[in-house]
Amino acid sequence: MSLFTSPARLFARSALRPAQSATAVAVLAALVFAPGMASACSACGCALNSDWSSQGYATSLGLHVSVRQDYFNQSQLMSGTNTVSHSSFQFPTDQEVQQTTINRNTLLGADYNFSRYWGLSVQLPYTDRYHSTIAAGDTTTSTSDARGIGDLRVVARYQGLSDDASIGLQFGLKLPTGGFTQNFDTGPQAGTRLDRGLQLGTGTTDALLGIYKFGYLSQSIGYFGQAMAQIALDAREHFRPGNSINVNLGVRYLDAGRFVPQLQLNLHSEQRESGAQADQPNSGSTVAYLSPGLGMTITRRLEAFAFVQVPVYRRVNGLQLEPRVLWSLGGQYRF
Repeated sequence: MSLFTSPARLFARSALRPAQSATAVAVLAALVFAPGMASACSACGCALNSDWSSQGYATSLGLHVSVRQDYFNQSQLMSGTNTVSHSSFQFPTDQEVQQTTINRNTLLGADYNFSRYWGLSVQLPYTDRYHSTIAAGDTTTSTSDARGIGDLRVVARYQGLSDDASIGLQFGLKLPTGGFTQNFDTGPQAGTRLDRGLQLGTGTTDALLGIYKFGYLSQSIGYFGQAMAQIALDAREHFRPGNSINVNLGVRYLDAGRFVPQLQLNLHSEQRESGAQADQPNSGSTVAYLSPGLGMTITRRLEAFAFVQVPVYRRVNGLQLEPRVLWSLGGQYRF
């Protein structure tokens, strides 16, 4: 059985056409949230769903490992739903004006299915983030360059709510494994603490709660839907990240040979962060991305994918940087 041929898919195929034509190829996926999704404005991340289990792919028993690379340059300054030109500011000003944040995030994942109904995934991010800003009262740019692991995510799932295992619950924790004490490297702010929303980790333990459903609209078109909430359980050194929710909807075409075109709608909303170290006025947002992509079967055990995320709606609190487009590449191997 192919890694991506779920029991529901096999049943649908066998009922609609001969068994010898039952070839299900699918798009890769691994991590529901990019790390930092519940962080402050400048650390917003990729909302793409690449979660094998919630899309109905990772149904075979045993271990699956995955890697995903996200790239996005946050260079578009926004207030509310409007873009703001950097040239409209004359320095010094009484507020911070961020210049750019370039993110290269790598997500490593391991997923193990104990049975048809129970599974566990572990996801560890590695962040490479360059940030530049002009702080309130300054006339020149201060920069930081962060590299290191982020906050580890451990998520269990149960998909025994239906006979075909197409409905699942997810529950787990985001653990404070990422650092949160980095300083600015250059400029007038060199040596002072970087905003908590721009650190590698939040320093807090967060609960992860989700639900998903996948199925088939026809013998050629599959679909999935997922919602997951992230809720901070504590504060750390006068900082508490905003609670957030991700909602992902997707359809995919399964009769294109080894390639699988897919289209997703990715929605993300987060509350303002809080605490003495929080940038409360300039945190919290609601964004929506339309994400076309393509999956490919390389070998029987190895799959790959590529996606681009294009924003279709953005509303931010205060003054924040947002990306014009986001890129994601990845792959998964089944042992």
